[in-house]
Amino acid sequence: MTRLLTLVRGALTPPPGRRRILLALAYGAVCHAVFAAAVLAMMVALFFGMSESLGRVPAPWYPLVNALLLLQFPLTHSLLLTRRGGRLLGRLAPGGHGAVLGTTTYAIIASVQLLALFALWTPSGIVWWRAEGAAFAVICTLNAAVWLMLVKASYDAGAEVQSGALGWMSLMAGRAPVFPGMPVDGLFRVIRQPVYVAFALTLWTVPVWTPDQLALAVALTTYCLLAPRLKERRFAARHGARFEAYRARVPYALPRPIPRRTGDLHDADRAQ
Repeated sequence: MTRLLTLVRGALTPPPGRRRILLALAYGAVCHAVFAAAVLAMMVALFFGMSESLGRVPAPWYPLVNALLLLQFPLTHSLLLTRRGGRLLGRLAPGGHGAVLGTTTYAIIASVQLLALFALWTPSGIVWWRAEGAAFAVICTLNAAVWLMLVKASYDAGAEVQSGALGWMSLMAGRAPVFPGMPVDGLFRVIRQPVYVAFALTLWTVPVWTPDQLALAVALTTYCLLAPRLKERRFAARHGARFEAYRARVPYALPRPIPRRTGDLHDADRAQ
């Protein structure tokens, strides 16, 4: 929270540089607008079990187009997290600011991918089940709780990074982005990958079930369970023994009945 407030204060009182400030504001506006549109499209599409969308590709081509829409998100999302992907992100902003704007550019691309997936999907027209009455109320309550869990997990992971704000706010403040440390607090005390788990749970707590929804849920849940392995390799290389100690204490995706404390990780940091 302190780090985020520092970024905000820096953005509110930026050093001189008109073009830099205008570029930062433009990237920030695009990033958060597309992010909001993507989240809204995802919430609406999942609420209707992918049975309502803007896609209108005729048969027999729509399954192929839907498959491409489904594959483009995990493949590009993972590619951009590699070193080569990071170098590519560094070249996607003008004025030599690509490295600073990397997180913002990444968030824009990821949001456009999600928006395309959920807004351009062509429904099959087949509905297996719709929740009604008490079942509808229970599922909607669970869905709301899962979305709150996703918001909480994103905050614990570093809201400025997850939202893309770190890049444009750092450029606005005229400084290099300072990334948050390895997250171990909040939901990260319970499992190591709460963001991915919460995202996966949004796919299963829906009041309408269709073949489209099942295909989407299976594919993206598989991605959410496998993709963090690559993320953990980077964490192991970056944080070394500290991450290994954390990994030994905290489970990957399924919480233990009684989570072990991770406070000693903070004690070790203070000792250093």
